[in-house]
Amino acid sequence: MKINFLGFCLFALLAVDSQAQKIKINPGDTTSNYNPAALFSPQFYTDKGNEFHSANGEPGPKYWQNRADYTINVTLDTAAKTISGTVSINYVNNSPDALQYLWLQLDQNTYKKEARSNFFTGRVPGPNQHTTGYTIESVALDHGDVVKPVPYVITDTRMQVRLPHALGKGALKLRIKYHYTIPGDFGNRTDYVDTKNGKIYEIAQWFPRMCVYDDSRGWDTLPFLGAGEFYLDYGDFDYQVTVPWDMIVAGSGELLNPKEVLTAKQITRLEAARTSDKTVMIRTLAEVTDPTSRPVNKGTLTWHYKMLNTRDVAFGASKAYVWDAARVNLPGGKKSLAMSVYPAESVGPDAWDRATEYLKKSIEYFSEKWFVYPYPVAINEAGIAGGMEYPGIVFDGINDKGKELYWVTAHEIGHNWFPMIVGSDERRFGWMDEGFNTFIDIYASDEFNKGEYAPKRDGEYAPGGGNPADEIIPILNDPASPPIMTAADATPEKYRHPLVYFKPAFGLVLLREQILGKDRFDYAFRNYISKWAFKHPQPDDFFRLMESGAGEDLSWFWKGWFYNNWVSDIAITAAQNVGSNATKGVKITVVSKEQLPMPFTVELKYKDGSKKRHYLPVETWMQRKVVTVILPDDKDVESVTIDPDNALPDLNRGNNSVKVSPPTP
Repeated sequence: MKINFLGFCLFALLAVDSQAQKIKINPGDTTSNYNPAALFSPQFYTDKGNEFHSANGEPGPKYWQNRADYTINVTLDTAAKTISGTVSINYVNNSPDALQYLWLQLDQNTYKKEARSNFFTGRVPGPNQHTTGYTIESVALDHGDVVKPVPYVITDTRMQVRLPHALGKGALKLRIKYHYTIPGDFGNRTDYVDTKNGKIYEIAQWFPRMCVYDDSRGWDTLPFLGAGEFYLDYGDFDYQVTVPWDMIVAGSGELLNPKEVLTAKQITRLEAARTSDKTVMIRTLAEVTDPTSRPVNKGTLTWHYKMLNTRDVAFGASKAYVWDAARVNLPGGKKSLAMSVYPAESVGPDAWDRATEYLKKSIEYFSEKWFVYPYPVAINEAGIAGGMEYPGIVFDGINDKGKELYWVTAHEIGHNWFPMIVGSDERRFGWMDEGFNTFIDIYASDEFNKGEYAPKRDGEYAPGGGNPADEIIPILNDPASPPIMTAADATPEKYRHPLVYFKPAFGLVLLREQILGKDRFDYAFRNYISKWAFKHPQPDDFFRLMESGAGEDLSWFWKGWFYNNWVSDIAITAAQNVGSNATKGVKITVVSKEQLPMPFTVELKYKDGSKKRHYLPVETWMQRKVVTVILPDDKDVESVTIDPDNALPDLNRGNNSVKVSPPTP
């Protein structure tokens, strides 16, 4: 999702304050707020595994989910600024329950004056920042030879369809006729905006979509308030969009009728792009205003797309688009196609000229590292949504350049792994897509073009540009800060990026680099993605699967980092030689002064300038607040430092190092 500048600024100011953590305290102070029994208490999981969600975090032997296939036919009216048409939904009930009614999402209703979304924060939309939402013209059951209207009730952004007979295991087809006015520049995720050569339309949440019926809550009918995003079932989408003849439509999935909507030259260039690692121009800047860049010069054209096994589709439409593309190389010899569409204002060697390169390289990295990108095309579209993700297409900032364009491109296309492939519930658990996606972005930035834009430091991760372990401290130390496990819509804007993006991402970095190690973490995380690809995991599924795959009880970490906002402060209070010479080692005393201790590294610095490190596991803290450890050694030690790389989120680094004293007589 897009970076909110206000949230970025607020958190950046907090990050600057993190320097206060370096004030020294009394080195002999062993007072502590830590309670070992609370951190390591058993029975973290309140529910046992079951036939649907196994105890090891994987889908159970009787796991089920429903399916929704969509056939959509709409017209974009550029004069009236409307979308109108029909959607046919083939809904398959795989649950053991008979469904007497269906629930659908009507997200366009969030723009109505009376929408609930106008009241859940202090922000009040302006008088011109509303539409009338969806107009539902008809709802009917399609029996093939007979189409029968069915009653429905609309409540805010939800619609209940009341069936004449309960739907058991099996399918029905619902046909809905509708229209709505496209929101303008206030739309946030979907909008239109003027550019030099014409308007750009970013079209999303553009048809009634099925709510999810699952084994956790039955019908999931949380209203769309704006912060919490989407939870959708999978299916195949076949959709047609009719637009004026001079417009390009860039949509999720594969274009089925290129000969009807493209010129012969553009088709040839697209074929060349499919075999090229270099970006190929499909429609140049000079051709944008050239009528010969369109196959006809009057009337309308209908663009026909299809996308398989996806949870949603979206599209951009404009006569102003420059268009380029390049091949994406996937593991196993598979191929995909990366494309970018953008207006003249976005052209430039440090701007959108490189957008397809950024898209291509991001997909290749994520595919090689985590899970193969499953779709034939990926599109980067420039507009004012400024960072919004949908399957196979992302809406990025029209004015983005350089590292900002790279970071937002990698982040938004990364959402095709979370939550487009791993289909978590964004509306309840935003951290399961934003946090996980930010995490994989960190390493993508390190890899891209040998670290051209590394390290990742933006509004999603360490916005002050410094050490993430230091920048997270103000949030951990803020008594008003909610925990990660807060409902997405209940997280105040001030904390949204820190708690939904930064903290969960940094938590996974801690797991990978400080707690489990890279090999064990990567194996377990890849297994999580693979097992839950195109399915609906819950938070416990992630926690359990990571523990099972890595072979580690991590309940202490889930408890302290995700369910609470506990702080870590490990202090070394003393270090002395054990005997009169260096052969008996060094005795150190370490205190966990706050609620969340961590496994930690101890570095010995010798008088000859050399160094040696020891690793102490989290079990060090299972019974004690104050720990005394003898580190065997045979050289003269000058000083001892804990967490020498400043990798842990330590509240006070001023108590992390001491000089070695001689043994007590």
